[in-house]
Amino acid sequence: MLWYIINIGIIVVFILLFLITRQANKRWSKINDYLGTVTNTVNSIRYGDLSTKIEKLDHPTYQNVTDSINRMVETLNDREKMIIEYQGELMRQNKLLESVINSLSDGILIVNDQLHILRVTPKITSWFGVKGSDIIGHNITDFVQFPEAVHLDRMTSKDIFIKHTPTNNFVMSSIRLSTEDNKKRYVLIIKDVTTEREIETLKEDFVATLTHDLKVPIVAEANILGFLLSGKFGEINDKQKLAIKNMQTSNKELLNLVQIVLETYKIKDGGIKLFKENIKLNEFITKIVDDMAPIAADAGLKVNFKLGRNIKVTADPLQLERVIKNLITNAIYHSNTKKGIDIEIGEVPKYITISVIDYGQGISESDIKHIFNKYYSASKKFRKIGTGLGLYLSQQIIVSHGGEIVVKSEENVRTEFCIKLPL
Repeated sequence: MLWYIINIGIIVVFILLFLITRQANKRWSKINDYLGTVTNTVNSIRYGDLSTKIEKLDHPTYQNVTDSINRMVETLNDREKMIIEYQGELMRQNKLLESVINSLSDGILIVNDQLHILRVTPKITSWFGVKGSDIIGHNITDFVQFPEAVHLDRMTSKDIFIKHTPTNNFVMSSIRLSTEDNKKRYVLIIKDVTTEREIETLKEDFVATLTHDLKVPIVAEANILGFLLSGKFGEINDKQKLAIKNMQTSNKELLNLVQIVLETYKIKDGGIKLFKENIKLNEFITKIVDDMAPIAADAGLKVNFKLGRNIKVTADPLQLERVIKNLITNAIYHSNTKKGIDIEIGEVPKYITISVIDYGQGISESDIKHIFNKYYSASKKFRKIGTGLGLYLSQQIIVSHGGEIVVKSEENVRTEFCIKLPL
């Protein structure tokens, strides 16, 4: 009987174990199926398919995981749409920028520090005579000839020669790019200046021809006026003499203007040729003051020069006289008081100085920055004649001597132009 009960108990235990095992297998099967679904979903996301979602389950534990994965998929899907929109906008902006750059009249190319070409605009390929894809990797010297050693860190409007386009004039400038990898790359900007150079040449030739041709009748007129004053054509009365002297003064001013224009052209065409001599400044400036005295007297002014130590300077007397006379003339024209004009000479370390000082209307700070620029004239403000070339020419003459002209001015008080020449 006992044995029978034990056997029944063992059978019952095996049946319970079977039922428990079966239930566990079903549960593990569901877990495996769920994990397989999650794995498939994750793989789909990995390969870019963000439309896959896990179906809802009745089990609360699984449902929490399912909702989290589905929300992640929705978030990734939204982010992908934003990225696609940003990429589209970026592409549109890049195309616009590329269109703007390609439409420029200047050519642009990027090179590395070995001068190998990395990128170019269509204008460059046209000038170089090479297709865009074929030019990449070539050294720029295969297409461009430089007049001197290439220093891309400091190149501004340097003349270059493009071998495929030999009849045109080009200038090049460079800008170094700032990159995160610290590699040296440069943007080169090439400009075709052929038309500008042709116009400039025509303008300069016109000015040179015009001033030269104008000078002849002006000199002839000056000679006639001199003959009239000397009585070679008969006696003239005092009123006639005064009128002729006024005409003579205007004639000299006109001749001086023409001469300044002509000299400015000569400077650009061949530079200033100096014929230096040892000059004793006391005697030299005394003669200039005597020459300018009548012009100053007509304006009711006097040019004052006190003899000092007789300093010697090595300079071109003709050119230095032109500069000093120009400064005195400007002082006369722009003086609105009856105070005289002072000429002073002195010395500073390594230089001798010649100062022309007037006590007239002065020069504003904004004008001082420009008065030595070509064609800039403060005379226009006061309705006086002036080409704007006098101070430009004076500065160029003094610079060619190794010196400079500096200006100090206080409006309606005092203006000083100081010539500094090396000892």
